[in-house]
Amino acid sequence: MPQESDIFQQAMQGVTPLTPDDRIAPVQPRPKHRPQTSAPLSVNDTLSDHGAEDFAENEFLRSGLSRMTLRKLRRGQFPLQDELDLHGLTSEGARKLLAQFLDDARRSQFRCVNIVHGKGRAPDGGDGLLKRLTRHWLSQHPHVLAWCEPAAAQGGGGAALVLLKRAES
Repeated sequence: MPQESDIFQQAMQGVTPLTPDDRIAPVQPRPKHRPQTSAPLSVNDTLSDHGAEDFAENEFLRSGLSRMTLRKLRRGQFPLQDELDLHGLTSEGARKLLAQFLDDARRSQFRCVNIVHGKGRAPDGGDGLLKRLTRHWLSQHPHVLAWCEPAAAQGGGGAALVLLKRAES
């Protein structure tokens, strides 16, 4: 009885393999932003926690912008360019890392980023502390034009899809 490898070899007789330059290299996914623990924070941190305890918004649109901007963001019409995961950080560490990340993203000419903060649960059944704080900080940040909850695959209620201002050239 012939072996499978022998049958395969017979079937492949006369077949010419493709040359390597006919192949398309796979696109590597963009690496997730990793916190730099040894580098000092070089961004001016002006984000305040004041008023965050009552903050319960699920979207934000900077004054003067069209609601269509928020609708386009929600529908995924801005390509996602980077992501930051704040899970496991203290509020102080998350605030500093968020400020640094948004500054880096803007300098890299990114327009749309995803901030994963987690859902959390407060003892009173409300949103978790890091969720409220992160969304409050995003609403204060001068480079944030809008943010909203992304689709479930991108974090849903445990994340914020953020549209940034264009960086000046």
